[in-house]
Amino acid sequence: MNAPKTPPNAARGGAPVGFLSELPEVEAAAVCFLRLWCESPETQTRAITDLNDLLGPTHGSLAVDSLGQICDLFSQFSRRPVMRHHSGCSCLGADEACFANLVAEAAAGHRDDAFLFAMLIVRADFAPALAGLAEQFGLALSVLRRPEPNKVTLRVPEHATVH
Repeated sequence: MNAPKTPPNAARGGAPVGFLSELPEVEAAAVCFLRLWCESPETQTRAITDLNDLLGPTHGSLAVDSLGQICDLFSQFSRRPVMRHHSGCSCLGADEACFANLVAEAAAGHRDDAFLFAMLIVRADFAPALAGLAEQFGLALSVLRRPEPNKVTLRVPEHATVH
């Protein structure tokens, strides 16, 4: 009998817990870019290009640097292998959901909650670093939520008369 190559609890990290379409935009983007970064050298190059194109040179560069460091922490200091679904999959895995929540909480400034999510993924001594990188990554991705400058909508009171 062959010994398993991954710990028995690693498969739980890939268990589907929802769908990407159920996540807010920033969290869904975080998961999608994590998948692209880790899937292959070609998809990692695509992730870099897409981040720079979507977020611009300043935020794109910050997002690329943060995501690269996050993935380095995952590969070196994770508590167990971090499971991901294929980049084209519509499912959301348990580890991916944890990562999405980590990014969301960190970007919102909820550092204690972000730290708790980080401790589920990496060793406790590296959780502060992961939470900080997740904050940088989430804040860079938050540019996706901003309205375009030329699309200003004016709210007119219901009974107002405009001449």
